[in-house]
Amino acid sequence: MHLSREEEEAYQGERGESLRRAMEILLALGDIYGADRLIPVASVQVAGVSFKTIGEAGLEWISDLKGKVEVPSVLNPAGMDLSRWREMGIDEEFAKKQIEIVDAYRRLGISPDCTCTPYQIRPDSARRGDHLAWSESSAVSFANSVIGAKTNREGGPSALAAALAGKTPRYGYHLEENRVSTHKISVDADLEASDYGILGYIVGKEVGEGVPRFSFRRRPKVDELKALGAAMAASGSVALYYFEKDAPKAPKGSEEISVTAKDLRGVREENAPDDDVDIVAMGCPHSSPRELEELARLLGGKKVERELWICTARGIAERCPKLVEKIESSGAKVFCDTCMVVSPASDRYKKMMVNSGKALAYVPGLCKIEAAYGSAEECVMTATRRR
Repeated sequence: MHLSREEEEAYQGERGESLRRAMEILLALGDIYGADRLIPVASVQVAGVSFKTIGEAGLEWISDLKGKVEVPSVLNPAGMDLSRWREMGIDEEFAKKQIEIVDAYRRLGISPDCTCTPYQIRPDSARRGDHLAWSESSAVSFANSVIGAKTNREGGPSALAAALAGKTPRYGYHLEENRVSTHKISVDADLEASDYGILGYIVGKEVGEGVPRFSFRRRPKVDELKALGAAMAASGSVALYYFEKDAPKAPKGSEEISVTAKDLRGVREENAPDDDVDIVAMGCPHSSPRELEELARLLGGKKVERELWICTARGIAERCPKLVEKIESSGAKVFCDTCMVVSPASDRYKKMMVNSGKALAYVPGLCKIEAAYGSAEECVMTATRRR
């Protein structure tokens, strides 16, 4: 890799030990993937926040770092609501460690906005054509596919290294030649909002790390795109997708896949809720203001009979206090900073109903509990139905 004089000095430790360690990570990554140089990034989103996932070793590594980040940086969801963790059933020892992790990141100049949807609270964090170093799978998909920015799916250490250096290796989706579609997806169905999570769940399994391009009967809404990308990133490793009319010309021989209404119905039936559901959780990725508004409408005049969590970014909850109040008047709980996938609070339940293809893919493995799927309306019906 070619390094500028300033980068070489940082790599040699002349600008501090933490930056040297960051450069070491970035150069090792660049060497592995054949990068020719480092490029500046506009923003960073750092994973490796929940104490459930990084443990004592991760906390120790982060706490040893010094200095400040070079570009605007935010965090992925933590393992608990940083203010209301007791209501989640989090024990004090976990809470203590989780707060230490967030504080360690804060000392480095990283904003403690713990969210998988940084674009919802900081729209200027990513613009079309920007190079980024984001790490949460659904955020990466949204940035590449909806915003039109350029980012690889960073690991926690590489994202943090990029934040400290303000740069990332030039490889992967930072290069136009790697941003070509590999699969054509024909969707032979009239899709409702909750179908996009199921569609992504199906397509992600089929294409793996590929770049699908979709042919829809109508252009999806932003929240539907968020659900689609999140599910494909979870059931597969999709970090970029296109609409048919937006896609660069595909290479000859691209695989074609057809998804029908019958396919969508089959996944719904296989994952239908039953009386074993003891918690309903929505907001994976974090709920937008529009989604909170819809949930407030669906819950109006109702009372929950099962535990019901709605996860969102703190910045969104603070922007929509009346919606939060209306939702919680039903007995539901609006939690910030976290989600059902990364919090140990989920582990004590038996079966969780979700309206997210991403959560459907992740909950059984990460939380070790069963998962069921339904639309937002079906989730509310289950949460408010007497057992």
